[in-house]
Amino acid sequence: MTWEDDLGRVVAERGGALVAYARLLTGDLHAAQDLVQDALVNAFTRRRRGPVDEVEAYVRRAILNAYLDGWRRRRRLDQVVHLVATQTHAADQTSAAGDRADVAAALDALSPRERACVVLRFYDDLTLPEIGHRLGVSDGAVKRYLSDARRRLEPLLGPQPDLLDDVPTIAKGARR
Repeated sequence: MTWEDDLGRVVAERGGALVAYARLLTGDLHAAQDLVQDALVNAFTRRRRGPVDEVEAYVRRAILNAYLDGWRRRRRLDQVVHLVATQTHAADQTSAAGDRADVAAALDALSPRERACVVLRFYDDLTLPEIGHRLGVSDGAVKRYLSDARRRLEPLLGPQPDLLDDVPTIAKGARR
């Protein structure tokens, strides 16, 4: 199986998850789709040698890098984009869509580094050292970004005690 075949498989099987991941970072569906497209082009044009089992992980890393690179170029956040729920048939679906919109709007209040730390911590379930390694910052900086994010998210989402309660555990590399 070639690299291109694996990339096609990842797009077919995990494309939606990749766009959802990018949307968590960007807060905008169209920007997320562009980010995923850029990451896929990057992955396709470089055709890395070695195990192709990790194509999705490579693309996720490319998505994160592209997001952070774009932020560095712009040095400012894009305007807030309100998410529209696509499924409104049942009351619980409407509630879940409202919760997703609230979280997405709250994430827009964070700086790109804070947002990346929150997404990597709670979506990718990474430890502090892993987040620090991915972002190229110290564990202390990650703690600070998560602390700042908590302070900014609480007025919008209510108390978030678990945002930092497990810092001693995750700082040692243990999983929750």
